[in-house]
Amino acid sequence: MRLTVLLAAVLLCLSFSASADIISSQDLINNAAQYDSQTVEYAGEAIGDVMIRGQYAWVNVNDGNTALGIWLSKELARQIKITGSYHFIGDKVKVTGTFHRTCVQHGGDLDIHATSLEVIDPGFRRTLTINYQKLLISVILLLGTLAIIFLPRFSSTKP
Repeated sequence: MRLTVLLAAVLLCLSFSASADIISSQDLINNAAQYDSQTVEYAGEAIGDVMIRGQYAWVNVNDGNTALGIWLSKELARQIKITGSYHFIGDKVKVTGTFHRTCVQHGGDLDIHATSLEVIDPGFRRTLTINYQKLLISVILLLGTLAIIFLPRFSSTKP
């Protein structure tokens, strides 16, 4: 019985240590030599456009600090439904792949060649609201500026 409990505890601990940690863009950039040609996990919001290039695609993934270019198969790219822009929050994705600090295939760019992609949270349309207080202040300041510029021209007294 004790052996079974001990074995279960050891296997549980090993399963946690086997999972890869998600690495930040800042860590990848600052320690590029250390991570070069290593398998990494990176997560963030898919932004911009998914650019299909033959059987592959480019997508930028921003972890809140910096966006990194991800090179992945067209099939993996199709999992991304919404990319981030002014009106949308993009799908949050987790990418696993090989990190390249100077990718020979892509002109020396820093990138990740993805072997898997998982959509963690789906994207959605933003609800944008107008701040009427700021709008009112802006209009008042605009009218004041125009008055300062044009009123002296109309009210100047000529000797």
